[in-house]
Amino acid sequence: MITSSAWRGKRYAVLGLARSGLASVRALEASGAEVFAWDTSEAARSGLASVADPLTLDLTGFAGVVVSPGVPLNRHPIAAHAASFGVPVIGDIELFAQARGGLPAHKVVGITGTNGKSTTTALIDHICRTAGVASLAGGNIGLPILGRDPLPEGGVYVLELSSYQIDLTTSLDCDVAVLLNITPDHLDRYDGFEGYAASKARLFAMQSRGHAAIIGIGDAASASIARQLATSGRSEDLTKIAPGVCMDQSRWPALQGPHNAQNALAAIAACEALGIEQAAIDRGLATFGGLPHRMERVATRSGVLFVNDSKATNPTSTAPALSAFGRIHWIVGGLAKTDDLEACRPGFGHVVKAYTIGEASASFADILSPDMPVERSGTLEAAVRSAAAQAQPGETVLLSPACASFDQFKDFEARGQAFRDAVEALA
Repeated sequence: MITSSAWRGKRYAVLGLARSGLASVRALEASGAEVFAWDTSEAARSGLASVADPLTLDLTGFAGVVVSPGVPLNRHPIAAHAASFGVPVIGDIELFAQARGGLPAHKVVGITGTNGKSTTTALIDHICRTAGVASLAGGNIGLPILGRDPLPEGGVYVLELSSYQIDLTTSLDCDVAVLLNITPDHLDRYDGFEGYAASKARLFAMQSRGHAAIIGIGDAASASIARQLATSGRSEDLTKIAPGVCMDQSRWPALQGPHNAQNALAAIAACEALGIEQAAIDRGLATFGGLPHRMERVATRSGVLFVNDSKATNPTSTAPALSAFGRIHWIVGGLAKTDDLEACRPGFGHVVKAYTIGEASASFADILSPDMPVERSGTLEAAVRSAAAQAQPGETVLLSPACASFDQFKDFEARGQAFRDAVEALA
């Protein structure tokens, strides 16, 4: 567990007791802080020493209110309540930033972007380990960072950072900061797309001059952030990742498709900034196994490849998957985040047939039917059975839904597991 003498004797309120919130409570208490914790779930509150809703507390003298990234600060009253006492609203990543001074000498890589964060985070962590560098992946991936044991001297903390997590930190000075892309997402939490992009840009605003900044410039918002960084006097810190770079990805089985070309280039640049030798980077790229639910090759049945890309929860994240395979039976649908699939259009020519599922089944069928054969399958299990029956050797059955999962599943992981189960049942 990561602890800090900086928290000793101070008072904190913690709102939201999922994984990161509970880890924050334990780290603060272990450091000698007084903590008042709250969650709407009675089960989550059970067993904690001091339980109190921070909205009912006089926060005078508190060092901070620690909230879960899932708490919508633009709508939740905690932001105004804390502000009335002059108390900052922070997250577990800010606590980690505050604790860094007491940790063995280390570096931090922060990765953000609408799509590709998890793969790039896991890839950088894997390359570090391949090179013999002690590394921990955390933040929006894996276990909460505060719940992990500190790394030895020379270690690298590799943090996947959502915009929500960036919103809740003010002092995270990343030795290497990576922005992959920015496309419309989570707009219910921001004052339009500009507010969402501004949240991503804060990762670089917190950096010291001389620390590496790596930015994908394939979209206008990210390119604008790169220009602002260059004109601010940090051009020597900046590495730009251009879209459409031709690369030989044949040696990297888990990194196929143009989106993974960008992820790989960003990871290479980050690892070079860390001082890792090229030979170790090459070994890491070749041996990376990928992540579950992200272009995951589940099985090959009678010459047909089955790929689980359940993490593709918006059209922009699905688009690269459609370009990664030649002839695709595309399972698409769920709880739609947008009312169009235009971001996917460049890959339509690769689709042999689409199988629509979930709440968006009918609307997506109407959108796609002028461009390709479409079957309204309704359920994921029915779509897998039908696609498997129609696919020919050399073709791919691809679950890349371009939608959230909550209409039929608990989360994208549950949807991906249901796909695996349906493929397994074919045998």
